[in-house]
Order: sequence, then structure tokens, then C-alpha cells
Amino acid sequence: MIETLISSKTRIKLLLKFFLNSNTTAYLRGLEDEFGESTNSIRLELNRFEKAGFLDSYNQANKKIFKVNDKHPLFKDINSIVLKLVGLDHVIDYVLQRMGDLKKVYLVGNLSQGKDSDVIDLVLVGDINEAFLIELIAKAEKKIHKTIHYIHYKESDFEIKSITKSDISPLLLWSK
Repeated sequence: MIETLISSKTRIKLLLKFFLNSNTTAYLRGLEDEFGESTNSIRLELNRFEKAGFLDSYNQANKKIFKVNDKHPLFKDINSIVLKLVGLDHVIDYVLQRMGDLKKVYLVGNLSQGKDSDVIDLVLVGDINEAFLIELIAKAEKKIHKTIHYIHYKESDFEIKSITKSDISPLLLWSK
């Protein structure tokens, strides 16, 4: 759908990478490996984003590290578009906010790392009606054409370090 507005597949991947999780950092060679594209096309788009002020960069050893500029006036708007693109806006608005005494929701997995995925992995913290949740998730999956997986913790059993591993970048999506 967004390919109609933005013809560069590299630009779309960079939007997902940096605007889905504002804590994401990346460097050129790492993006080349992740995207499977030439460094030239990635460098060109990174330079455009940096020149426009959407990305900041700093040097670390011999690498130029890029991070989204969350102070940019359009950051919230682009972030909202990216959330809509991957279907998370629907999950938040129509599923999570109707879930009883839910305290926090974290996005984990590929999407939390800014990688496009057909699976939305969530960690739910609080007291919920699981039968109702399953019903809402089934409806949401049909609407957004993605699979939703979740793990549920009671608030007393949850510790953030239980979901923080080197390969998982938890992103707080929603909090009460």
C-alpha cells in the first residue's frame, strides 16, 4: 500500500527500521546485511534522511551510527503512519484498550527491531480475560492481515529483564 506513495523499497525499510522503535540504532554495513541490498542505495537514503533532519548520526570506532531524530517536528506523524502501516494502531485501539486491567503492552520480535514482519509479537502485563482477548485478536488478525502472538504475565510476576535479551528489543507500546 505505501509502495504507491513511496517507490523506494530501501526508504520504506529505513522508515520501518527507525520510526517504529525510536531506540533503534544501525550502521551502513549492518543495514546492508539486514536488507540484502547494496550499500550505495542504503547510503543514498541514509544521507537524504540525515540531511532532512530525520536521522542523527555519531561515530563509534570506525562506524557511523544512525538513530532517528525524535525531536524532528514530523517524528510523531511519521511514527503514526508507520504504526498504521504495520497494523499496530488497530491492535492498540481496538484490542488492547478493551482488555480489562491491562497495565503494559510491549512489542517484541522482528517488528520491535524495525524489521517488517507478518507476525506481531506482544507481551501483555496485567489481568485480562483471555477468552475475550482471543476473540478480539482473531478479529484484528483478519482486519490487518497479520498474525498476533502474545505472552501474558500477571503484574506481580513480570520483570522487564524477563523479556530483555540480546535478540529482543522490547518496545513499550501502551501503558495505563
